[in-house]
Amino acid sequence: MSTPSLRIRAASVSDWEAIAALRNLPGVRAGTLRLPFARPEQTRKWLENFTETDTLIVAELEGIIVGVAGLHRHRGRRQHAADLGMSVHDDYRRRGIGKALLEALIEAADRWLGISRIELTVFTDNEAAIALYRQAGFVTEGTLKSYAMRDGVLADVLAMARLRP
Repeated sequence: MSTPSLRIRAASVSDWEAIAALRNLPGVRAGTLRLPFARPEQTRKWLENFTETDTLIVAELEGIIVGVAGLHRHRGRRQHAADLGMSVHDDYRRRGIGKALLEALIEAADRWLGISRIELTVFTDNEAAIALYRQAGFVTEGTLKSYAMRDGVLADVLAMARLRP
């Protein structure tokens, strides 16, 4: 589904309240390693601590932040690689927002940042995200068993990566 009025832009520290609210949504939290009841101020501090090797973008729809995604570049002998994290607002899924965020980060990695390997983990039951990542060229490199506690149960994740073609 197309979202013509969607705007992808760099995140700003001034976005902290909207990003904190998005990151605390039940669906978003279930797909990440975030804990419940995170204080909004933690998000502000997180944004303030980003370095120039990190790339963080938001998706804005009619003035509302409906998605956030970022690349955290590794250092030293792994500076060619970055970890990817992405979240889409619970009420705005399946509208192309995740795809737009992912495409923007891949373009930045390939054309501007010199990142040739993008890595991520995704819960094995998150079929929509896995399909999106595969469509973008990510491949499964393994399954990490009992990786994280989620809703009272240890859950598995797939380790996936995209190598620049």
